[in-house]
Amino acid sequence: MPPRAEGSPPPRAGGPRPRGVVRFAALAPLTALLLAAGPVAGAPPAAAAAARGPSAPALGTSAPTPGASAPTPGAAAPAPGASGDWTAAPASGGSVPGRGGARSYVYLEGGPGAVLEDALTLTNHGDRPRTIRLRVTGPGRGSGAGPASGSWPALAAREVRLPPRTRAEVPFTVTVPADAAPGDHSGAVLASAGGHTTQVRLRLRVAGRPLAALSVEDVRVTDRDGGGAVIHYAVVNRGNTPLTPRLALRARGLFGERLHRAARALPVTLSPGQRARLTESWPDAPTLDPVDVRLTVTAPGAARATASARYTPVPGGVVALGAVAACGLAGMAVRFARRRRRRLRRRAGAVT
Repeated sequence: MPPRAEGSPPPRAGGPRPRGVVRFAALAPLTALLLAAGPVAGAPPAAAAAARGPSAPALGTSAPTPGASAPTPGAAAPAPGASGDWTAAPASGGSVPGRGGARSYVYLEGGPGAVLEDALTLTNHGDRPRTIRLRVTGPGRGSGAGPASGSWPALAAREVRLPPRTRAEVPFTVTVPADAAPGDHSGAVLASAGGHTTQVRLRLRVAGRPLAALSVEDVRVTDRDGGGAVIHYAVVNRGNTPLTPRLALRARGLFGERLHRAARALPVTLSPGQRARLTESWPDAPTLDPVDVRLTVTAPGAARATASARYTPVPGGVVALGAVAACGLAGMAVRFARRRRRRLRRRAGAVT
């Protein structure tokens, strides 16, 4: 054995260790620290899960129960109806389809004397039976039915009982009277159940030449409290097709034109034979100039009508002056009567 210098460490048993072993021994504490802290940042989920090992479900959640079924993909909620669990609609097919092939109303065409057929679809989306009652609206109800159109349809049933989650079709016929006026007519079928009511609109076009005609009646102009005037008038549909009229106004007096309003659509659609009473505000009406007010009403189909009225304004000052004058004349008459009675009494005393 070679001599050892004084103060040097004793030799290690087993000889010198390899360098790789020394490096591994130095890294072992650092590796244990990282494993205790958690998975290495950036590691894939699978590796992280493997590093963590099995764990219990988090609080507030539950593990899936074996054999439990998931919701069926694509399951849709019931279609909304009058009360949320039943609907009434035109049967599939027919003319004028809406979105997805469904019709938003029933449209039929035929000549006088024709018998037309269609059907309604009633659907019960709920879990209990439903009894749905049906009736046809009369003229002027529902969707604005024209003359007699509400009495033309005939339902195959007035009351239908539907078991849960079932659908039924109710046929009906529309008999066009022989003397029906050509043009468009409308009505509706009302369906009621559970305190709720919905309607299915009916539109019928009777073959023939449509006639667009109207008239303007009962035109008058009145003073408005606080100044200005109000123009009153009535529009009547004299044809056989619905009309949406337009109104133009003009007024002319001694001092020239006092009112000029271009034609504008009125907020009303008139069924054949229907009359509408309307008013127009005239805030800047003249206070001294008498004028002639002229109304011109037009509608598609070359329908046109005019009417006029005379307006003679009475200024508020003139009214007040007249009232004062009337009071003065009344006072003078009272004084004159008193004086006359006194004279008569004096004459009677002188005679006696």
